[in-house]
Amino acid sequence: MADIWWPTAGSSSDGTADSDDSADHEKTDSSRSSTRLTRASLRLSQSSQGKHGGSTNARCLQILIVQKDVLVTAPHVDAPPDMKQLAERDESPPRTPTGNAPSSESDIDISSPNASHDEGMAKDQKDSGSDPSHRPKRRRFHESYNFNMKCPTPGCNSLGHLTGKHERHFSISGCPLYHNLSADECKVKAIEREKQDDERSQGQSEESRHATRHQAPTARQVKYKEKVQEMRKRRDAGLTKEQKEKYMEHRQAHGMTREPLLENITSEYDLELFRKAQARASEDLEKLRMQGQITEGSNMIKTILFGRYELDTWYHSPYPEEYARLGRLYVCEFCLKYMKSQTILRRHMAKCVWKHPPGDEVYRKGAISVFEVDGKKNKIYCQNLCLLAKLFLDHKTLYYDVEPFLFYVMTEADNTGCHLVGYFSKEKNSFLNYNVSCILTMPQYMRQGYGKMLIDFSYLLSKVEEKVGSPERPLSDLGLISYRSYWKEVLLRYMHNFQGKEISIKEISQETAVNPVDIVSTLQSLQMLKYWKGKHLVLKRQDLIDEWKAKETKRGTNNKTIDPNSLKWTPPKGT
Repeated sequence: MADIWWPTAGSSSDGTADSDDSADHEKTDSSRSSTRLTRASLRLSQSSQGKHGGSTNARCLQILIVQKDVLVTAPHVDAPPDMKQLAERDESPPRTPTGNAPSSESDIDISSPNASHDEGMAKDQKDSGSDPSHRPKRRRFHESYNFNMKCPTPGCNSLGHLTGKHERHFSISGCPLYHNLSADECKVKAIEREKQDDERSQGQSEESRHATRHQAPTARQVKYKEKVQEMRKRRDAGLTKEQKEKYMEHRQAHGMTREPLLENITSEYDLELFRKAQARASEDLEKLRMQGQITEGSNMIKTILFGRYELDTWYHSPYPEEYARLGRLYVCEFCLKYMKSQTILRRHMAKCVWKHPPGDEVYRKGAISVFEVDGKKNKIYCQNLCLLAKLFLDHKTLYYDVEPFLFYVMTEADNTGCHLVGYFSKEKNSFLNYNVSCILTMPQYMRQGYGKMLIDFSYLLSKVEEKVGSPERPLSDLGLISYRSYWKEVLLRYMHNFQGKEISIKEISQETAVNPVDIVSTLQSLQMLKYWKGKHLVLKRQDLIDEWKAKETKRGTNNKTIDPNSLKWTPPKGT
């Protein structure tokens, strides 16, 4: 038992609880370029001087380098053929990871050896007198490409591209080896596709001249339809035994690191359509990557489209690789299925029959409902929920092993359905009496009282179970702030209603279902726990109680709270 010390009016207590980066890059690029171009010249000069003894009969050449309004001249001498090849290799413009040399907009300009010194000086004077703002924009290839990137397919050297239009690739979608092709085969297929597209466009342009709104199929279209039907009829009825063995060997040798063999599974026409669709999708992803809308190397999803909200993510979540490489992810707000594009999401929403989470509705008051979802019965939904939560939680480690957990999902209902507000999970059998394993409030509902409602609901379940609960550690930064705020409010309310002279930490724990360790830590943070003459005293600070009471009055009756009478739930038995 601990005594309550009521401080007098005269007693006092402590209170409670941009930059010049672009210029630096330009300077660095300039120094690197000049070093690269003059290194070969220096080696040639030293080699020639050592070989000819500094002879003055050597014919001198000049390389004019115009860079950032500075003209640099470097004397060269004749060198052996092997040294000339070395110089040509060093002085060639750097190539990008896709195999293309810098364009004419590059910041390096190398004039011909026959260019005169006067022309170089005139060009330098003209450039120095012009306004720097009107000069061509510098192209920085180190900002557009990640030179450390590699294709994730085992055994692939990142050369070639499925579209046949690029020299390198960095993802499975553009890997020829993953699609059981070679780089040369991809280029040949790309040429064939271009020819077919040209023929089709020419035929459509001729037909469009005489087209009407309700025109019947043309003779060309009818002929093409008959040709497709004939090609599909020639498809074999099934795979032979040798083909099945070949496919099984391929699957056993490569597993999921290669695409399955697709020959003879369908008609040649349909297979060719599928290959075209793959190449077109790979080309679209390559364009997005070049535009910076796909993160390279970090596999970090930047934003998600969730219902009518577009949310910026905070942390990495282990979504499958083909989704993790996208800069934006599209998620159904009812079934939590994740998709790659807006079109796929729109088609999914047109046929998605879910309007609320699966499981049993155990609480409803007004528009707020709470559903109990069993991780064993609704495994896919709970896994998607964990992947979604990891985008906004730092310490979460549970993603796929969801069967030992129960998920309590809070929603807010309107005429379109029950929208996800937040959730918390708890173990079915916790030996340490943890009443929360993971808790999250969606970013669009933060700072509106929903987080405190979720915490209060978890302790309400502990009261029904007649247990003392505590959240599982470690808590995230926002989680610790929310729990400290909730524990403070619970203790101040208890102190306000308490009328006795002696108080017990155990009694507070039994009445509020809060762990005694959490109660003591909260009292210490509020400076309400004192040690005096060998006894622990609980200091009832009236100033904190009055402050809490004023906030409660200001909130009024619209305060978001959990009503125990609206709970329709019995503790689950067994697993």
